[in-house]
Amino acid sequence: MSDPKRVLFVNSEIYPYLPESTISTVGRYLPQGIQESGKEIRNFMPRFGCINERRNQLHEVIRLSGMNMVINDVDRPLVIKVASISSARMQVYFIDNEDYFHNKFIYEDADGNFLGDNDEKAIFFARGILETVKKLRWKPDIVHCSGWISHLVPLFLKKAYRNDPIFSDASVVLSLYNDYTDAAFDPEMRAKIPVPGIKAKDTELLKEANGINLAKIAVQYSDAVIFGAADIHQEITDYVAKRGIPALRYVPIDHPEGTYIRQYNEFYDKLLEKDAI
Repeated sequence: MSDPKRVLFVNSEIYPYLPESTISTVGRYLPQGIQESGKEIRNFMPRFGCINERRNQLHEVIRLSGMNMVINDVDRPLVIKVASISSARMQVYFIDNEDYFHNKFIYEDADGNFLGDNDEKAIFFARGILETVKKLRWKPDIVHCSGWISHLVPLFLKKAYRNDPIFSDASVVLSLYNDYTDAAFDPEMRAKIPVPGIKAKDTELLKEANGINLAKIAVQYSDAVIFGAADIHQEITDYVAKRGIPALRYVPIDHPEGTYIRQYNEFYDKLLEKDAI
């Protein structure tokens, strides 16, 4: 009997740690459904400052913490925390850093302005997850990214980690939403990304650092796309079509219970079958 397939979920939001939304609801129930289908899972999300650690019983995983990552010439410690959703028999790992994730805001300040360090948060989040999974020695078959802050994970995985035995066989599935497609990032974002394996030409789409181009970068380095919203920006949908990669049409999450979870799981299986050929 073969070992169960493994799915790594990279989430921007998971309910109940953040308020209910389409992304956070999928982040909560999709991994549970995939686990109940017989696959192994791991869940990651950022440890935003608005998440109450005591109420949600977060605690630091010392054996996974302690690594430092240099971003924009500043050495920043990576802290990993974990909590359990007992009703789902599921753990959630949190990527944490005092500089990036300890204020009470998520992506915008009190006046609705996009935070100036959001680009570095996304870089730290992507690198932090991949380094942590390496430490876990947990080899995923599928890496499923959801939400804009996950959009650099496909780039790092396919370029910086492509020869790492933990990730070399992983397929990247990208769920696209309409979150922050109008965002303007630090114009120097592109210069902060390169690490060994990533060259300037790999990030040409980010010459203009905005939400649409960040989504395009994610599509460029993904193996398949799921449309998580009905009205994805036309420029992004056109880019998906141009790339010619497998795409799953929008499935409302309020369909009869489990419909979207079943379709997502079947989409994974088709992708894995294709990879096995």
